[in-house]
Amino acid sequence: MLLITRKSGESVRILESSLVAGKVVPAAPARRRGPAASYEELAHVSSRAWRPVESERLGEWELRAAAGFTRRANSVLPIGDPGMPLDGALDAVRRWYGDRGLPAYIQTSTGAEGTQELLCAELERRGWVREVTAEMWIGGLAAVADRGEEAESGGVVMSREADDAWLARYQRKGVSEVALKVLGSGPSVWFATVPGASEGAAPAAIGRCVVDGRWAGFSAVEVDPGQRRRGLATTVMAALARRALDEGASAAWLQVENDNAGARALYAGMGFAAHHAHHHYREPAGPGAGRYGSP
Repeated sequence: MLLITRKSGESVRILESSLVAGKVVPAAPARRRGPAASYEELAHVSSRAWRPVESERLGEWELRAAAGFTRRANSVLPIGDPGMPLDGALDAVRRWYGDRGLPAYIQTSTGAEGTQELLCAELERRGWVREVTAEMWIGGLAAVADRGEEAESGGVVMSREADDAWLARYQRKGVSEVALKVLGSGPSVWFATVPGASEGAAPAAIGRCVVDGRWAGFSAVEVDPGQRRRGLATTVMAALARRALDEGASAAWLQVENDNAGARALYAGMGFAAHHAHHHYREPAGPGAGRYGSP
C-alpha cells in the first residue's frame, strides 16, 4: 500500500499495483504552502473549538451565549439563511440577547470566497458598529511541530484541563465556571504549560489547542512578560502541534488581532498566512458596549 497526501491535506491509501506513473513534486513557494480550506469549513471548525454554554438556531444562523465570556461565544454565527428577511432576523437576534441581559453581536467575515461582505454592508447601513477585527491564519501543522527543541525535553506539561497553574498565567483573572466550560469545549482539547522558575510561581508560558479532524486550532498562547523573546511561545505551540499530529491532524489555524505585531511576526515565521478577516458588529446603541476584551 502507498500513502498519498492530497493538496487538501487529506491522506489516502492506494494499492501499489494501481500506480501507473509518479513524480517528485517540488516544494511550493512559501507564500502558497499550506492547507487548502474554505471559509465555511474554517468557520465551523473554529466555532466547535470555542463553544458557548447555550445556543439556538435561527434558520441556518447560530445564536450563541456564554454569560458574556468573550464576543466569540456571545455572538451570532450567520452562515446561511436565517429563514426570514434580514430586518426580522436582526430583531429576533436583539430580542434573544436582550432576554439574556447581553448586547447583540454578529460575527461576520470578509476576504475569502463565501464570506459576508454584503452582510457587513447591510449591518453598517442599519447602524451596527464594528468593534473588533481579527484575522484567521492557517498553515501546515508539521511545520509548527518541527519548531522548538525545548518541546522535546519534557519541559512542557500537557493536560486535558485548565488547572490552577495554567489559569494563573491566563490573561483573564477570576475565571468563572462558565469560562471554564468554554475553555474546555471542543472535540479534543489540550492545555500546555511551561512551569515558572520557582515552585508556586505562575507559569512561564501557556497555550491551548483543539484537535478536530485534520485541523488543530491554537489559542491562549501567553508568555510571562519578563520571559519574552526566549522562544517559549514557539515551545508551547510545538508541543501542542506534536500532540495534534499524534491524533491525525495535518493543518493548523489560529486567530490574531490586526494590531498584535509580535504575534503576527511569530506566526508568519511558522508558515502561517492570513486566510480571511472576521469582525464583530454590535447592535446600534446597545447596552454593554466595550464590555468584552479580546474576541
